[in-house]
Amino acid sequence: MKGKGILACSGGTDSTLLAVICSKAAYDQVLSVFVDTGLVRNGEPERVRAIFEKFNINGKIIDAKAKFLHNLKGITNPEEKRKIIGRTFIEVFEEEAKRYGAEYLLQGTIAPDWIESGGSRRETIKTHHNVGGLPSNMNLKLVEPLRDLYKDDVRELSRELGLRDDLQPFPGPGLGVRIIGEITEEKLSLLKGVTQIVEDTIEKRTSGNKRPWQYFAVLLPVKTTGVHGDKRSYGYSVVIRCVDSLDAMTATFSQLDWNILEEMSIEITNGFPEINRVSYDITHKPPGTIEWE
Repeated sequence: MKGKGILACSGGTDSTLLAVICSKAAYDQVLSVFVDTGLVRNGEPERVRAIFEKFNINGKIIDAKAKFLHNLKGITNPEEKRKIIGRTFIEVFEEEAKRYGAEYLLQGTIAPDWIESGGSRRETIKTHHNVGGLPSNMNLKLVEPLRDLYKDDVRELSRELGLRDDLQPFPGPGLGVRIIGEITEEKLSLLKGVTQIVEDTIEKRTSGNKRPWQYFAVLLPVKTTGVHGDKRSYGYSVVIRCVDSLDAMTATFSQLDWNILEEMSIEITNGFPEINRVSYDITHKPPGTIEWE
């Protein structure tokens, strides 16, 4: 790559690894950009900023919450959501590329991303925003240095470079693919809080090979009848998803201790009266995918 590039850093394992590699190889040529889409977890921008500082990464954080939520208003189809998120990312990156004088877009795409998006003549399982969700007429040249690696390769490299190898995988579209149906600010607020409970509880109560490979929550678009106090409620349902995997191509649901599941369920329903039902996903991949959308 000759010239400057913008690196899309989501804060997940893949893009964080790529940002660290580029900071060591070509600090002045690559600007790592974290876009706060409004679809990220609580504390995510602050965590990414700390990584930028710790590893001396030439980085920048951009607040684009209003733009993403406006573009996603009223959208319920998961493929359309992913493509809108992909296009909106490119709009933000192209604006920043002009300011930085960059002609390349670097992404932490790995093998499962392009395989699931229909690469190598495969049927599309779901469009990853950083593969099939990219517009064909974007003005930046795409560079994907990690595209032949699998998740276990990424984690091994992360250990070598001093990164946490247990960093949670986090999808580029963020919580946008963990809210089934239309994305609203109310649903985002709920899911951010529930996600924090799930992550904090599992990280407090498990360690080593007892900790799931990935763990998160999904907010469903249906409401069910419940009881809060002595009154009838009609609230949202959430699903906790925990899986074990090596390469993200296949996965098995994690057989968590019932006491941990009970603790999360009680804390979620006590903390959020808008939610009155918590379920646990016991689906392997295949037939399911790791993310719900």
